[in-house]
Amino acid sequence: MQKINETLRKLSKSPDFQKRYEAQRNEVLSDPGIQEFLRRNGDSISRETVDKSMMKLHEYTSQSKACKSCSSLESCGNMIPGYEPVLVLNGSFIDVKYDRCPKKVLYDENKKNERLIESMFVPKEILKASFVQIEIDKERFMAIKMAKDFVEKYQPGERQKGLYFHGPFGTGKSYLLGAIAGELAKKQVSSLLIYAPELFREMKNSIGDNSIGDKLDAIKKVPVLMLDDLGAETMSAWIRDDILGPILQYRMVENLPTLFSSNYDLQDLQHHLAHSQRGGEEQLKAARILERIKYLADPVLVDGANRRI
Repeated sequence: MQKINETLRKLSKSPDFQKRYEAQRNEVLSDPGIQEFLRRNGDSISRETVDKSMMKLHEYTSQSKACKSCSSLESCGNMIPGYEPVLVLNGSFIDVKYDRCPKKVLYDENKKNERLIESMFVPKEILKASFVQIEIDKERFMAIKMAKDFVEKYQPGERQKGLYFHGPFGTGKSYLLGAIAGELAKKQVSSLLIYAPELFREMKNSIGDNSIGDKLDAIKKVPVLMLDDLGAETMSAWIRDDILGPILQYRMVENLPTLFSSNYDLQDLQHHLAHSQRGGEEQLKAARILERIKYLADPVLVDGANRRI
C-alpha cells in the first residue's frame, strides 16, 4: 500500500499528469448542471471540496438528465435505469443521489392506475391512436384542431378547459381522446382514458372488496382524465351522485383538465342523467352534474360518416 501511495504522489507532481488532470477538471466543471449547482452553493464550496468530489462530479456528467439521451425508459443508459443524477452537498463533499426521471414517473403513475383500474376496456387501436393517422375532413376539422390545441396549450398546474366530444356513432370521438392521450404522454404528462360504462361497473364491483375509495381517489387526482362514451351506461342515482358527481366536483375545484366523449349532446345528456333505471326523474341533480361538465369542458361536435361500417 505504501508503494502505491508513493507512486500516486509522484504522479501527482508530474507536469504531464497535472496538465491532463486540469483538462479533465475543466471539462467536468463546464457541465451546465454542475455550473448551476456551484452557483447556488458558491459560498459553501471550496476548490478543495470540488477536487475531493471530482469522481462524483464526473459520474454526474456521464449520466442522462431529464431523459434527453433516452428515447424510452427501456433504452435508459443511466447507472440506475429510470433514475437521473442530482447533485447534493454532503458536508465538505459533493455527492450524487438518484431521483426518478420524467419517463419513470410517468411509467409508475400509469402502472398505479392500471393496478387500481383493471377493467378500462379501451380498445388497443384507441390507445395507439395518433393525430398523424386521423383522416381530416370538413365535418371533423374543428374537432381535430381543438384536440391539437388542447395538447399544445396544456401546462401542468394551470386551469385549462377540456373538451366534450359529441356526435353520432363511429365518427372518431374515442380515437381523438386516444390521440390526445398519446401526445400528452410524449410531453411526460400522465393521463387516464377510461370507458365510462366499464368504470361505473367496476365501481359497483369494488364495493365488496373495499377498494372503491382508492380507485375513486386515483381517478379524481390524475392530471388529465378522459371519460369515453359517457351516457352509454345504464344510469342510476348512485352512479350519478356518488361516483360521477364527486369526480367532477373534485376536478372542478382543483382545476384538473377533464375530457369526455358521448353520443349525446349536452341537452340529451342531461335528460339521460335525470332518468334512472328505476324510472325516477331528478332534473335538479342532473342539472348539477351538467353544470360541472360545462365548467370543465367545451362542447365540440364530431360529425361525419360512420367509420365503423
